[in-house]
Amino acid sequence: MSPSETAHTFQVDLRGLVDLLSHHLYSSPRVYLRELLQNAVDAITARQALDPAAPGAITVRTGDVLTVTDTGVGLTEADVHRFLATIGRSSKRTSDGALDGAGLDAARGDFIGQFGIGLLACFVVADEITVRSRSAADPAAPTVEWRGHSDGRYTIRTLPSATLPEPGTTVTLVPRADNAEWTEPGRVVSLARHYGGLLRHEVTVTDARGEDHRINEAPPWERTHRSPLAKREAYTAYCRTLFDFTPLDTIELDLPAAGLRGVAYVQPTAVSPAQRAGHRVHLKGMLLTDQAPELLPEWAFFVRCVVDTTSLRPTASRESLYEDGTLSAVRDALGDRIRDWLTGLAASDPALLHRFIDTHHLAVKALARHDDELLRIVLPWLPFETTDGNVTLEEFARTHPTLLVTRSVEEFRQVAPIASAAGLGVVNGGYTYDRDLVHRLPEIRPGTSVADLDPTTVTAHLDAVDPGAELRAAAFLAVARETIGAHDCDVVLRDFQPVTAPALLLDNRDARHERTRSSLAAESDGLWADILGSLRDDTPRAQLVLNHLNPLVRQALTVTEHGLATATAEALYGQALLLSRRPLRASESALLNRAFIGLLTHAMHHADATDPGTGTRKEL
Repeated sequence: MSPSETAHTFQVDLRGLVDLLSHHLYSSPRVYLRELLQNAVDAITARQALDPAAPGAITVRTGDVLTVTDTGVGLTEADVHRFLATIGRSSKRTSDGALDGAGLDAARGDFIGQFGIGLLACFVVADEITVRSRSAADPAAPTVEWRGHSDGRYTIRTLPSATLPEPGTTVTLVPRADNAEWTEPGRVVSLARHYGGLLRHEVTVTDARGEDHRINEAPPWERTHRSPLAKREAYTAYCRTLFDFTPLDTIELDLPAAGLRGVAYVQPTAVSPAQRAGHRVHLKGMLLTDQAPELLPEWAFFVRCVVDTTSLRPTASRESLYEDGTLSAVRDALGDRIRDWLTGLAASDPALLHRFIDTHHLAVKALARHDDELLRIVLPWLPFETTDGNVTLEEFARTHPTLLVTRSVEEFRQVAPIASAAGLGVVNGGYTYDRDLVHRLPEIRPGTSVADLDPTTVTAHLDAVDPGAELRAAAFLAVARETIGAHDCDVVLRDFQPVTAPALLLDNRDARHERTRSSLAAESDGLWADILGSLRDDTPRAQLVLNHLNPLVRQALTVTEHGLATATAEALYGQALLLSRRPLRASESALLNRAFIGLLTHAMHHADATDPGTGTRKEL
């Protein structure tokens, strides 16, 4: 250090630091109890590393004050100065990387805490914290008391050994009035079970009436069960307790290399892929988070997990998982385990597989799209919307050697009634993943042909009208083509089934894009209009196919008066638009209104021109 330099130390505003913890690091004041339980567990772990026969128990007492007592390794006066009076220093590791004197290096991986914030979090709910501790390292060690205040003051004193009859530590909190709810007996029991339900050491909460509440018990994957049925019932009961549903099935999870065990529950109802499930992750028994969607691959949104692990890293707040290579490897391994369960159902329990696919077919489609083995197993089971109803591709391909796939739901709805009557096999490819999966059917069913539906394919299966009939309708068709042509749509006359369908709108995606381009070009000016005009292509226009077999169309074809013919053509086009069930543009809504008003005006004019007594037309 140069002569002109002066060394200084940082000054810490403890109140500001507590505010930072409570409002930015931790999600809620409730984490104070987790920190106390965590410190107690680590103290017991350190003592049992020295003496495996040492007791391991944690007792929480509620009342006017809250105390947490453990039978852990305890602290000496030097430890208190090092760890409780120095903010940010971890009692799990010294400055040179070794454990503190009470522990063994082999036990380092058994500690839960890593960041040394610990006791400071308790100032979120209390203005005063008292720690009394007696070290297990020396039978004659005195009891040391540390008393800290939220304004940064603290005192340390030595008490007789008899103050604590046995080694260990007792932490006492004096609750602050504005956060007293977090130290109420019922809330403390609930928080202790929430965070410490899987801890290996016995945890007991004693309420103000002296009643003891046992907090933790072994999870079902660590118990011995009388039979497979008893095991399944235990797993199911555990799911109802944690997640409040009865699972469709359970999947045991065991990754020894990652020190992970647990269970995945298959949800009994369909869930949205956008709503990824929150999984419960325990770190060495202590709950880390109950909202960990990153534990599983995105496609596995149909399960909820509860696991206990020793290898995954927590973030600084210890409320979520740290994204690293270990988490990535665990995620992939758990995904493989769920996939193995799914593929195994085809051989072991087809009935369950069928129920699962009925409920979670979207998730299976998402996975099968990228997994060749799973595709081969489950594709024949998956339901698709077709012109024969909701059936599997295996069943549909038996009657339709060539499968035609639409690109959108709207295209399917346009052609489905007519294609079905014409004997065409059309699959709705507009839903997520469906079109890609249908196109892969020939990979597992050789001899099957799959092609995208072209509107001209449907038109080719419609019967041509007798030339004489089309000649008689020429006047109406001329008006209709002029009127509907303004909407980039041609008008043709055909015979097709069902008779009840007056018109069919054949409008593929390319035609819609061209119509949108033309509309924008018409509404624009200058350079933008020139650019849009230069993008015009030769895409076939949409087609309004009038059904010559339909009585309403036959009547419309006899209309010769120009105004009525125009309104009639627009009405038929508007009806076809509505039957396609696609959103209407502003110009199309205006067309429907105009057609309705035109037909209504004509009807009223016709009524005014007719004698109500004789039914004959009046002289106008």
